[in-house]
Amino acid sequence: MIGLKENSNGKTGVVYVRSKGFNQHGACVLSYARWVMVNKRDHGAPPPEPQVPDLAAAVGPSDFADAASGISFEAYDFTLAGAGHRFGDYEVGERINHADGVTIEEAEHQSATRLYQNTAKVHFNEFEQKESRFGRRLIYGGVVISLARALSFNGLENAQRVLALNGGRHVAPTFAGDTIFAWSEILEKQDIPALDDCGAVRVRTFALKNQPSGSFAGRREANGYDPNVVLDLDYWVLLPRQA
Repeated sequence: MIGLKENSNGKTGVVYVRSKGFNQHGACVLSYARWVMVNKRDHGAPPPEPQVPDLAAAVGPSDFADAASGISFEAYDFTLAGAGHRFGDYEVGERINHADGVTIEEAEHQSATRLYQNTAKVHFNEFEQKESRFGRRLIYGGVVISLARALSFNGLENAQRVLALNGGRHVAPTFAGDTIFAWSEILEKQDIPALDDCGAVRVRTFALKNQPSGSFAGRREANGYDPNVVLDLDYWVLLPRQA
């Protein structure tokens, strides 16, 4: 644990955690910080002093070399990929309407959630969740992320390999019967040292429920998020250049 703070409702709080993954040789191959909301055991207990860790806003280009190692786009076929958009075709500030929508049903959500090895009651136990503040099961956030990434293929067809996740937030709950749409904004572009056939593009993808993505609903300057936004995801992808 690297930090924690109580939420304004006094019933929940945010816990900040750093996780690391190691390969069979003991080398660290994955390191990330995340924050999760958890219930307080005793709502009346005084909160601890807030400790919010100082985290970088984004992963830097110097960290991309290992993530992109072994990749070559020398023989990449844009025709077979289904679209010709290359690294140079995207402009910083550009917004992409991914257009399509996918409705989430209870059965498919539960199948996917089991595959992700998430067994939280909030996603499975309808009997208990009838007594929760929402009165029903929640769709697992990993399903929403997967759908948003799948929908982003329409406009980011040649985006290869997620190089890094800079941050993400599940802004609002999603339920069975909701239809998910997505749109993306190009935040930044970077060359990758020693790789001349591709580049890194920083993308911010918003997922919306029950609202077509052409509205480009996202974060408001003063009032948080549009009420239909359910996901705000900031990440880097690899894009091939013109051959």
